[in-house]
Amino acid sequence: MKVTKENLSLEKAIEREWIITNGLGGYASSTILGINTRKYHGLLVAPLMPPAGRYLILSKLDESITLGDNNYTFYSNIGKNYISKGYKYQISFEKEILPKFTYEIEDVIIEKVICLEHGKNTVGVYYKIKNGENKAKLTLAPVMNFRDFHTMNTDHNFNLRENINGKKVKIIIDDHIQTPIYMNISDGKYIEHNNDIFSNMFYIEEEKRGFYPEENHVVPGRYEIDIEPNEEKEISFVCSFEENIEEINVKKMMKKEEKRIEEMISKTKLISLSSRNKEKNELIRKLVIATDNFIVFRPSFRLHTIIAGYPWFLDWGRDTLIAFEGLLLKQGRYDIAKEVLKTMIRDIKYGLVPNGYSGFDNRPLYNSVDASLLLFEDVKKYLDYTKDEKFIQEEVYAKLETIINNYINGIDIDNNNIYLDTSDYLLVSGTENTQNTWMDAKIGEYAVTPRNGKAVEVNSMWYNSLMIMAELTNKMGQKSNVKKYKQLAENCKISFNNRFYNARRKSLYDVLGDSKIRPNQLFAFSLSYPIIDPNSEIADNVINTVEKKLLNQYGLKTLAKGEENYVEIYEGDGKKRDMSYHQGITWTWLLGLYYNTLKNKEKHTKLKKQKQEIKEKIENFRNKTLETFKKEIDERGCIGGIAELYDSKKPFAPKGAINQAWSVSEILRIIVEE
Repeated sequence: MKVTKENLSLEKAIEREWIITNGLGGYASSTILGINTRKYHGLLVAPLMPPAGRYLILSKLDESITLGDNNYTFYSNIGKNYISKGYKYQISFEKEILPKFTYEIEDVIIEKVICLEHGKNTVGVYYKIKNGENKAKLTLAPVMNFRDFHTMNTDHNFNLRENINGKKVKIIIDDHIQTPIYMNISDGKYIEHNNDIFSNMFYIEEEKRGFYPEENHVVPGRYEIDIEPNEEKEISFVCSFEENIEEINVKKMMKKEEKRIEEMISKTKLISLSSRNKEKNELIRKLVIATDNFIVFRPSFRLHTIIAGYPWFLDWGRDTLIAFEGLLLKQGRYDIAKEVLKTMIRDIKYGLVPNGYSGFDNRPLYNSVDASLLLFEDVKKYLDYTKDEKFIQEEVYAKLETIINNYINGIDIDNNNIYLDTSDYLLVSGTENTQNTWMDAKIGEYAVTPRNGKAVEVNSMWYNSLMIMAELTNKMGQKSNVKKYKQLAENCKISFNNRFYNARRKSLYDVLGDSKIRPNQLFAFSLSYPIIDPNSEIADNVINTVEKKLLNQYGLKTLAKGEENYVEIYEGDGKKRDMSYHQGITWTWLLGLYYNTLKNKEKHTKLKKQKQEIKEKIENFRNKTLETFKKEIDERGCIGGIAELYDSKKPFAPKGAINQAWSVSEILRIIVEE
């Protein structure tokens, strides 16, 4: 995807972002003008406890060039009261795999490419300069820090220490941080600076989010590179935790990364060799590249895991399991899928799959009722794709038994308050002060959408899990227990069908006693074992209600317009945003529920005419989704990515995390399936 000069105006371009990742949870990200608008932006954001403990190391490189008697700065920065306008020399930005900036200054063309080394905390910046008639001098000034990426540094006193060995520099940013940073360049000389502080870098996106928007960085020195008239020169800058930095070849690093991505795309076999659907192939390619951002290695487990979204999320159990099929199974990445399942079952406690791990000490966090139930659906899908019964039998099945038994007997860890009500065989979960479903916004001790009680998706997943358990138990040859699981499932289904339908609103209760119209009711029709017949009159009424009140081209709204506390614009400080997070804002991943519901309608109908009508509806939906997101990832938000959520009124602006795993996963899954 290429952005040309006419579309590089400041107002539009600072809303376009890019991101590349290193497979450990680290990343490089900024805007297409190179202006950092978030505290999370930087050329090297490195995890010290992969994928957690992410620290901003290299904020950016400020570049200038001297041509004859004229000096030009072609970097761009925003301060509270100033803008450095190097972007006026930028003639294009493009990114498919790696971000590439092109500048034109007098008769000089400068190309810049940024690359991360996969599996290491190393960034390389490659410059290719075609000089004109004048002798030139290129200057690169690294703007650095060493702070947790959630925080900001407003202290001028960095106590910088440098050990300079020619072009190689070892830097200790502060006395209390002993981890050294290394820099090197392929050509030129290094000139040390003394107490050079970049003061008050202004982050416009943080101000919008209600945070203090300014911070200080340190500029330890600068590299100067001479370029002769009419010379073409290649220059490589490296910043890394690796001590042998002088051995790192950035050009080889770039080629290696591009080859890795191309091989990954080829192995998925998702792109048709036919040219009949060029637009579809282009979108699939971009989405597959995007999926690679989320698949990371957790060295402490020696297993892969899935990052929920960038820039600020870590690996969350619920998000991982929802994104599992599109990110891994649909692409044939079965070995990694197995590792991710091992990650999910590794720390099950009292029947609970961790909903994540602490970013400070890797401690598992147990605040989810649904992650354990989503695991059953993914185990079934894993088996459907791989037929790997041996792995499930030897390593997974006993964990699933533990989950079922604990949910029946009751779990009260971290106030989850999960238990089976034996009067109706429906699952109860949560309290007024907990947020253990996916609608998990919490402000202090106040849960915005607690949804405690008998929630619609929890019981839909409970029924589905029991039916899958019966299926697996039968495969494992333990036929005596099959009847037990099927009977529990049947009891749940009878109560659910009797109690959850709200005839007045033609929808399902979100929680028994709560008639708000939310998208969670689609879980009743969208799983492997739907708890309500997808072709029943109830299903038709519910789907019609969802389509009229929740569905738009970017996802499903989390609450219908007209309901109490409905909000359709995601904006403001943290409290205001959290109050709106699941109160009407559109989430893209929910399109997957709607899509699965239509597929189940097609699967379960025996009427030929009805099946054909549903097929046509699915195809129309798929085409509309293709059209929407092909345009979206090229023209708005994060180039090549899909945002966490969207406003629920025109122009449906992308909001939240700039690139979200389950958003990318579900759109890819919808697009590639036939």
